[in-house]
Amino acid sequence: MTVLRLADDGEAADLAAFLSRLLHYDRAAAVRLQAAPAGGAGDGGVLAVFGRPPSFEVLAIRTARLAEPVRLDATVSAGELLDGIDEAAGTLTVPAEVTGPPWAGVLPPQGGWRRVPGLPAPDALGRMLAVSVAEFRARDGALPPEQRTRAERDRIGREIWSRTVGDTHLPLRAVHAAQSLGFLRPVRTPVGAAGTGPLPEPYTLLEAGGWLRLRTPLGSVAVRTGGLQGLSVTPA
Repeated sequence: MTVLRLADDGEAADLAAFLSRLLHYDRAAAVRLQAAPAGGAGDGGVLAVFGRPPSFEVLAIRTARLAEPVRLDATVSAGELLDGIDEAAGTLTVPAEVTGPPWAGVLPPQGGWRRVPGLPAPDALGRMLAVSVAEFRARDGALPPEQRTRAERDRIGREIWSRTVGDTHLPLRAVHAAQSLGFLRPVRTPVGAAGTGPLPEPYTLLEAGGWLRLRTPLGSVAVRTGGLQGLSVTPA
């Protein structure tokens, strides 16, 4: 089995939290792993973990810094990958590959992303989510018993979460997914880091090849915008 050494114990803890959230929505979840050298000599590598929580119909992406440059492309069980994280040692044991679900063969492009304007500020996004959650609960609670079916609740959810955000085409479900996966929580600031430089930009919306990507310092959520045209299709 391949053992990856993470850049620090914080990377291990954050990756474990992400996998735990994915497994909350799908106990049999699979994830696709892609690792590559970071670029500069002595910079280690970068591991990207792709998952698809079924409740949100989005692709979630969490990256982790590696202590050493590695090349890897594999689809594995999220549960087994979580079991292979040793936070004390800062290592990750990659389990045996599994047959990937269909989404694992269709990933966003690696390059060509351009920034899209019109995304509301973080506090405005938070208020928008809170109002939408309250609306769903109110409409669900107002349903008469004979209409309180899964199909009707799904219809209400699709109506609410398919609304677009600000002056963009990003569906609200992408922001909801980012919050549920822990991507919108405050970024940890290392002790003594105050005044050492600018903090990372909170949220950025990017577009490339038929995808929209909401990027935060803690992870990204990507959604397809135009069928199969322009997608990056690679072996799972």
